[in-house]
This record gives sequence, structure tokens and C-alpha cells, in this order.
Amino acid sequence: MSNLAQIFKNQKVFIPFIVADDPDFETTVKNITALAKGGADIVELGIPFSDPVADGAVIQQADLRAFEAGVTTQTVFEIVAAARKETDVPLVFLTYLNIVFKYGYARFLKKCQQLGVSGLVIPDLPYENRDEIVPLAAKYDVDIIPLITPTSGQRIQKIAKAASGFIYVVSSVGITGERDSFFAGLSNLVAEIKEYTDVPTAIGFGIHTAQQAAEMAKIADGVIIGSAIVDIVAKEKTNAPQALEKYTQEICTALRTKVEQ
Repeated sequence: MSNLAQIFKNQKVFIPFIVADDPDFETTVKNITALAKGGADIVELGIPFSDPVADGAVIQQADLRAFEAGVTTQTVFEIVAAARKETDVPLVFLTYLNIVFKYGYARFLKKCQQLGVSGLVIPDLPYENRDEIVPLAAKYDVDIIPLITPTSGQRIQKIAKAASGFIYVVSSVGITGERDSFFAGLSNLVAEIKEYTDVPTAIGFGIHTAQQAAEMAKIADGVIIGSAIVDIVAKEKTNAPQALEKYTQEICTALRTKVEQ
């Protein structure tokens, strides 16, 4: 069992997402620390990309703000290095494959290992191409976290059987963004995944309230929230850390009380 999978053993896991260098370097470091203080079990840090095909408008705008701040892949690693002086919260990157390829697979993964980045979520990495990075990632103790969607169909079995860390279960068809309704067959989707693997599942895309988080945690082992948190950063800017800590506390309380009743 990988380090990431271990985190899911004894409780429902909360994974908040923020975009690196939005709105700036220092605030991102403080945001990571605030999420950890609020109770986040894993923090997902997005590496800004020019064509984030899985992301909706809120996260796209955050990427643009980061580009305006001058973000590079090296900046993201420096943010993690600075955050590591404040917190040892487990971290994963959400990135697109071209970023890792351009930086150099081995160089990128070695840097992840050095900084304690435990996994990569790569939305544009097809299952059929995973072998170009997965064996190398395993060498550096980095999990390549797969996504399973409501349209994965016959691919679910092979994706699940090959998974490590955790499986990112996409709650709805489409891109990221807050939603009030989700795929009706979500419980069945997670149940099918569980037929093929013991790797934990975490549901993301669209979740933004404590009640939604609690409901999703009844289905899966963890919950991922992105756009709602990125929206807090957009509104609060350099004052975001306090708001993020409070929001995280609310979500964690919902996960660990309502689910256990």
C-alpha cells in the first residue's frame, strides 16, 4: 500500500485543491499551510497550464492569474519547498502531461520525491500511454493517480486494477465547476471500481458544500473540492488563508461527523 493509500485507512479523507502562484508565491505557501491547519489530509496543487482541458472557468481564470504572476514549473517546486518549511501535509500535483514531459520525466519525478510530493493527477494521460511514465514514477515513489469517469465504461476494470495511491472518481460528465446535481449512477460506479481494487476512491468535480461532501463521503473514501476553494482565493486574494482554514474545518467536520452517525 502506497503512502497516499495509507492516509485513507482510518477516516474519510478531504483533498482541497488550489492553483500554484494564485494570486502570488507567498499567498500560495500560506494557503497550503492554512488548508493543512484546517484539517486537510492531502492538498492537491495545480500547476498552471495554457490549455487545461478538464478545468472550468474558475480554475482557468486562476491559471491566468498565475501566469500574470510569472509562474513557471520551477516556481511551483519553489512554492512546495517553502511550504515544506511550514507543513508536512501530503501533497499531490494536478498537472498536464506536457508540463512533465517538457521538464523531463525523471527530473520532474526526482524533484517530487525530494520535496515529498506523493502523487500526480494527469487528466490528459490515457490509460494506454501510462507506461511511458508509471514505471519511472514508481522508482521515485510517486503515484500516478488515475481518473475514472461516468463514461469510462469497459475501461473501468483495467484502470482500477492498475491504480495506485487513490482513484479520482469524476462525479459528473464535463469539466470542473460547482454543481447542485451529480451523476445518478455514482454509487454504482464506485461499487464497480471496488470490485476490481482495494485502492481508495475520492470523488471530485462540482462538490462545494459541507452537505454535498458528507453525502459523497458515504459513497467513496474521500472527497476532492477544487473550484469552490479556488473561488475563495479569487475573492479573498492575499486574505485567503484564514477563509480557507475555516472552510476546510467545516468540510472536515461534515465528513467526520455526519458520515459516522
